[in-house]
Amino acid sequence: MWKVKTANALVGGLSAPSKMPCPSFSISAFMCQTGGRLAKLIGSVCAMCYARKGRYVFPNVQSALNRRMSVLARALADSTFRAEFISAMTYLISRNPYFRWHDSGDLQSTDHFRLICDIARATPNTTHWLPTTEPRYVKGVDVPANLIVRVSATHIDKAAPNYPHTSTVVSDKAQATCRAFERAGKCGPCRACWDVKVQNVSYYQH
Repeated sequence: MWKVKTANALVGGLSAPSKMPCPSFSISAFMCQTGGRLAKLIGSVCAMCYARKGRYVFPNVQSALNRRMSVLARALADSTFRAEFISAMTYLISRNPYFRWHDSGDLQSTDHFRLICDIARATPNTTHWLPTTEPRYVKGVDVPANLIVRVSATHIDKAAPNYPHTSTVVSDKAQATCRAFERAGKCGPCRACWDVKVQNVSYYQH
């Protein structure tokens, strides 16, 4: 039987984004693959990435993000540890009605995405949201119904990608469906990002 402390220790700890109504599992944004290339392009959604500045670059925060990356890499390489990781994550996540993957960072591989799908299946009473700029790792994988994958547009003010659930970034506040900027950056009562009925969520640029 898991305890919160031991489960957190095994998975490297969950993050607690102040905006979110739930915990998250994050890794360093400096490990993003497509995002790393986009971060160098003016006008891309990653050019002003919040997870590459501010408190995210504090040494203690980067240490936590890198610790989770190491744990994740072990779970992907070692089938025995993978089962333990899924069990611990299931215990921690099932305590919450909502969960977000990667308030910092992104998918590293198809196997990484399959691991997330396994955890989502093990927590059917939790709705998971995964934003990503890596649709190549999602393609062809059986996605559980309680996992909402939103493929992100790569540039500000560009149309949503051709995918069932998406997100875009806009420069005009009037065009943003996410109104977190009106609530000091917090989700408040809104759960559109986790809502399967909401095809696209548009965010005002940071």
